[in-house]
Amino acid sequence: MLYQTEKSIAIAAVVAAAALCEQVRSHRPPDAITKSDRSPVTIADFGAQALICHAIAQAFPTDAIVAEENATLLRQPEMGDVLQQVTSVVQSQNPDATPDAVLDWIDRGTGSVSPRFWTLDPIDGTKGFLRGGQYAVALALIEAGTVQLGVMACPALEVDGDRGVVFVAVRGQGTIRLHGGATKPLRVNQSPSTGKSRVVESVEASHGNRSRQHQIAEALGLTDPPVQLDSLAKYGIVAQGDAALYLRLPWSRTPDYRENIWDHAAGAIVVEEAGGRVSDMDGKPLEFSKSPKLLHNRGIVASNGSIHDAVLAAIQRTDSLD
Repeated sequence: MLYQTEKSIAIAAVVAAAALCEQVRSHRPPDAITKSDRSPVTIADFGAQALICHAIAQAFPTDAIVAEENATLLRQPEMGDVLQQVTSVVQSQNPDATPDAVLDWIDRGTGSVSPRFWTLDPIDGTKGFLRGGQYAVALALIEAGTVQLGVMACPALEVDGDRGVVFVAVRGQGTIRLHGGATKPLRVNQSPSTGKSRVVESVEASHGNRSRQHQIAEALGLTDPPVQLDSLAKYGIVAQGDAALYLRLPWSRTPDYRENIWDHAAGAIVVEEAGGRVSDMDGKPLEFSKSPKLLHNRGIVASNGSIHDAVLAAIQRTDSLD
């Protein structure tokens, strides 16, 4: 079967990175560093990116990686103590790590979009990670213009009371969930029951136009209270049938805002291969192979598939973005 080597390498790398993140969160209060775009980053973000980029580079040395982070901050002289902390947590998973190697491994993620490349978010939902909520370690392989493989670890997501889930999807081969040593094929819920007829949305109110999202959900009869989660874990909730719809609709006051590909690529294939459907708010497929940004897409609609056209119609019926 296609992409079996890539799948095994990706799962191992993402699981190791998730273990690093959990180690950081459980053994020390994670401190945030503010990046130039005013978003937070932690030693776990840097450490997870170093581990995954190194694993991909060793297995597939010619593959480019387009990741969220880079080592520019860590290369500043005043960041020496932080670099040592990053190196220490990386060494917990790879004893061969040195400060110089860690910097180079992180910067392996500064590649360019190409005919075959990986996109990585070492911690999607850093604010959730910091507050003790949901976050995801997300890796996807894009080849021939299409997301072919997605692996997404959600260390804080619970199944039957036990934390720690990994979602894996390969194009044309379905989606599976790894949890507690068991593997379960996933299918979206085409006929959501009470408690699952709901929308999942971001915890951060700025991430989507909640009033419009709720208006659309009500129009579709999805009247259960929305589930608010940080990170790509929202895609996993839809894929495993615990929600019918994930909406992320933009605000009219930021008409030029576009999503990053690493924030959605792994989640999109997880939902699609579970039988769902993912598009932008205009019904267009998400174009992950053109740029690090989804330049030609506005908003995100991820559904169980059966309601997708009705969702798009409801979006068109709402005149204002705000």
